[in-house]
Amino acid sequence: MNILLKQVKITDNNSPFNGKIFDLLIENNSISKIGIDLSDKATMVIEGKDLCVSPGWVDTFSHFCDPGYEFKETIETGANAAASGGFTRVFTLPNTKPITDNKSMIEYAANQANHLPIFVHPIGAITQKTEGKELAEMYDMRNSGAVAFSDGLNPVQSPGLFIKALQYVKAFDGVLIQVPIDKSIGASGLMNEGVISTRLGLPGIPVISEESILKRDIDLVRYTGSKIHFTGISSANSLNLIRAAKKEGLSVSCSVTPYHLFFCDEDLQGYDTFLKVNPPLRTKSDMLALRDGVLDGSIDCIASHHFPQDWDNKTCEFDAAAFGMIGLETSYLVINHLLEELSDNRIVELFSLNARNIFQLPTTHIEEGAIAELTIFQRQEKHSLSKANFKSKSLNSAFIDRSLKGKVIGTINKGKYYSN
Repeated sequence: MNILLKQVKITDNNSPFNGKIFDLLIENNSISKIGIDLSDKATMVIEGKDLCVSPGWVDTFSHFCDPGYEFKETIETGANAAASGGFTRVFTLPNTKPITDNKSMIEYAANQANHLPIFVHPIGAITQKTEGKELAEMYDMRNSGAVAFSDGLNPVQSPGLFIKALQYVKAFDGVLIQVPIDKSIGASGLMNEGVISTRLGLPGIPVISEESILKRDIDLVRYTGSKIHFTGISSANSLNLIRAAKKEGLSVSCSVTPYHLFFCDEDLQGYDTFLKVNPPLRTKSDMLALRDGVLDGSIDCIASHHFPQDWDNKTCEFDAAAFGMIGLETSYLVINHLLEELSDNRIVELFSLNARNIFQLPTTHIEEGAIAELTIFQRQEKHSLSKANFKSKSLNSAFIDRSLKGKVIGTINKGKYYSN
């Protein structure tokens, strides 16, 4: 398929055309021409007001629930949701059934996406069955396509085992992804521990449960010289610890979710189960500090933490509800709406370029001869997603029917155009 993009603003720090408005001609899965008023015959012409085009976006932490929990999501529905949200690559969690802790499971996840609109990059488990007892076969998984390693929803608790994992992946320059949660602190908690949880009569998850394990893991990285990526950080102090580690020169990076930037624990006063997430929504001051971290460059990536839950697990009492929210289809809308002062280039760093650098993904730039892996988006138009618009199999989103600024027009990937 030949595709012609008309009058699009190129947004790519590594492109000689960055910040300029040009036409792009896509032929045979590559950018064949960049110019003004291109008139080559094309199967499809894409044009519109104030369109931007960037290297394809990457989500670094999503649960596609397949195999084992296909009633919540499948690789196909997850991939469709990702493409709708502007993503061309997604890292999928190992918390499947069976657990993705061996090379055959890595190959299963990657191969299932061959005919889908995105590239699926499975995250291999750090420990066997994510039980935190014995290391999994990380070297074999790496050779089979594992993009990074994490126990996902069951972050590694043992410092002795985690240090071994850091030392192991250093041999092949791998990255560990950790959700900083000490599960022994606030184990029965339902939301952030503080004034609001006391007022609501709900058991809390204290912020020290995040900050203590984050401090520990930074110390282990300092000792081993390995790489770690913290995802889902939720407090101001966590961000300060990461800033200090970066200043020290440690190989530490981090992601934040859109919902930790949009909501805080005050929003839980209506007992909205869609806002029951882990790490939990923290205080308003934490939320504002995280926004500052996105604006000043301290936070490297936006990670959706797309965690589908079926109707029964969310339409129930707050204490019985499962943790998690879907996010692939709303991530860009939330960030663009919330932080209008972000430049086009900073948005693309957060959604694409930084993740590609941290995890050594294939590079793609907007220049003639480059592979066409592109996201087309718009920043000004107001847009909302109703239940009928969602591609995900689950609908546990607190952003349903909210009017948000910005829109994903579509993606070009694997030689095809996927439109919204």
